[in-house]
Amino acid sequence: MPPPAPRPKPVAFLTGGTGFVGSHLAEELLRRGYAVRALVRRDPKWLEGLPVEIVSGDLHDTDALAAGVDGAALVAHVAGLTRARSQAELDRANVDGTRAVLDAVRDATEAGGAAPRVLVTSSLEAMGPNRIGPDGRPEPATEADVPQPVSMYGLSKARMEDAVRRDYVGLDVTVVRPPAVYGPREADLYEMAKGAARGLFPVVGREDVPRVSMVFVRDLVRGMADLAETDAARGETYFVGTPGSSWAEVRAALEAALGRTTVTLRVPGAVIGAVGALAERVGGLVGKLPPLTQDKAEAARHAWVCSSEKAREAVGYAPEVGLVEGWAETVAWYRARGWL
Repeated sequence: MPPPAPRPKPVAFLTGGTGFVGSHLAEELLRRGYAVRALVRRDPKWLEGLPVEIVSGDLHDTDALAAGVDGAALVAHVAGLTRARSQAELDRANVDGTRAVLDAVRDATEAGGAAPRVLVTSSLEAMGPNRIGPDGRPEPATEADVPQPVSMYGLSKARMEDAVRRDYVGLDVTVVRPPAVYGPREADLYEMAKGAARGLFPVVGREDVPRVSMVFVRDLVRGMADLAETDAARGETYFVGTPGSSWAEVRAALEAALGRTTVTLRVPGAVIGAVGALAERVGGLVGKLPPLTQDKAEAARHAWVCSSEKAREAVGYAPEVGLVEGWAETVAWYRARGWL
């Protein structure tokens, strides 16, 4: 008797797979036995060389999205815009783009296809910054808090979440809100590493209390995939991050990774907006938005710490990579590719 034919791998359709977080999620899904299908506009970038099926198109290409979701067991929507010059640009990418993906899922399901699990990537910025307690320490954000975004990007993600909850109740959607993410291939926090390599470490606000939940990318995508595979996460929203670090701890981890000391450059919160506006104006001269726009500068004035307790209860999530280990690997990657 011939051996039974191997069972086909479940298909995961991924948007944003050419980016930093998306490419790591693609690797995690491949590791878990999925056949990964990715939406790609032009350049496969970090997907180059991976056994990934390419679907050519973008978030506003209905035919490409229909092809992507066809037969998928999981739809992981990671694509989005993190900075732009206007709220309209961010909303078109993050709100309308998400709607287009979920419309494609709903159309495929209504046409008789099996309903896939859907993972939608939001952000801690959708919630807004932390409240500061009487002791000067931030109160970590939880999923029960009322969103109060302070940036255009955060508002676009909050609007996206509202649309998901209001208009796509019948779909099996899980929303994940990552905090600041770092690791190999990351290009925004890289600017902080590049400054530290030159001996400067800018700090806004207090240096000695938790100010940022900074999650290593492999911890994040592991948590995302775990949540996408558990029934308990259907219809739920989760922070997937770390308990929070002070800028002093981040600086120490970077100094250890770089093998050098840095000088703290204290930036008053009252002037960070002007710094962002200037950087944005200079970037406009070369047709490129810098990582620190005026919008991002507004966010930098605040503390961004979240609790991942809900994810821990759902799937046992806990970060495995600490700042020292994570930044050591990240800096080594930057150096290996000539970024530092």
